[in-house]
Amino acid sequence: VQLQASGGGSVQPGGSLRLSCSVSGDSLRYYAIGWFRRAPGSEREGVSCISEGEEREYYADSVKGRFTISRDNAKNTMYLQMNNLKPEDTAVYYCNADKLQRVYWGQGTLVTVSS
Repeated sequence: VQLQASGGGSVQPGGSLRLSCSVSGDSLRYYAIGWFRRAPGSEREGVSCISEGEEREYYADSVKGRFTISRDNAKNTMYLQMNNLKPEDTAVYYCNADKLQRVYWGQGTLVTVSS
């Protein structure tokens, strides 16, 4: 199973970005999915995740109301819509897929929020 993240870039505070993560090698419908990030000088933190059947959803307090996780099982792709971005959102963002505790990671995509 391979994950390919994309969509990062540079944006001004208040701007938006949508990250995508395409999955190959298996059907995404069987996976819980998530997005994590690692800011410069910090440890990796969980941003958002959603269970396989979408019955459970999690957002870090720092992104609630601004970020939205979603999935398109038909396209085998997951997304993270990020609105009202803040400088503290600057980080490398990683996508993650988990099936029966087998966890796969994407390569990371850099998001920079700066004026």
